[in-house]
Amino acid sequence: MKSCICSPPWEVLFLVAHYLDPKTLAISSCVSRSWSISMSSDHLWKPICSAHFPSLCNLRAADPTVPYRRLYAIGYVSVKRRLRSPSKPRLSLDDVVFAIDVQCRDSGIVTIAKPASDLEPDPNGLFRFDMEVCEPPRMAKVLAGVRVMWSVVLKGWQGVFSMMECKGKGSFVPDVEGWFSSELPAPVCCSGRVGSGLVADLRLGFCGAEDGRGGRVRVGKVGVGVLSVVSWRYVSVDDALRYLQHFLSPSHD
Repeated sequence: MKSCICSPPWEVLFLVAHYLDPKTLAISSCVSRSWSISMSSDHLWKPICSAHFPSLCNLRAADPTVPYRRLYAIGYVSVKRRLRSPSKPRLSLDDVVFAIDVQCRDSGIVTIAKPASDLEPDPNGLFRFDMEVCEPPRMAKVLAGVRVMWSVVLKGWQGVFSMMECKGKGSFVPDVEGWFSSELPAPVCCSGRVGSGLVADLRLGFCGAEDGRGGRVRVGKVGVGVLSVVSWRYVSVDDALRYLQHFLSPSHD
């Protein structure tokens, strides 16, 4: 007797589909047209979408023609993208130079130009660096008209980005740090009215004058870094370099 092999009825497929997970349902829908119809039913995907992405499921009221399977798919892809590790920045510390200039009225107090790669890296991988000042310039304890500038220069003078340019009055004493900060602009892909959520930070470490005269100090150390305004912590080197490459990378001209 010749046996007859035929596809299971639609109702059987539908009953079995209730026990399948989203991935298996998606794979099964590729078997044939009838399987695709069975495995793509809103009756199957509505409870799945409601369990995993309730907000998307509720938004279907705005467009009832969108299948629940489609809503689940875009929700799944969105979650995967959020969890995906960001790509390594194209810019590296070998590519940039830190240029710092501190002035009081028309007198220069400190001028530094240091390749970032020559500086001692932070043990936790944070974008925070300290620079010793070899020159022994002196200045008064109270300064009027202080101007502090920090720029990041792309090696070979291919570009420059101003991290900070602050003006004001500073009152400095030995063994105490003077701290300056400036909010950084949003990357070029965003409107200038949108903040970046980052702050450039510059610290001046002061020492007593070598000649012993009171009331005068000198800058012995300069520290720079980038802080997140959300956590008020220093960001990682990779995160800071991703930000800087928006302004320094030639491909963004």
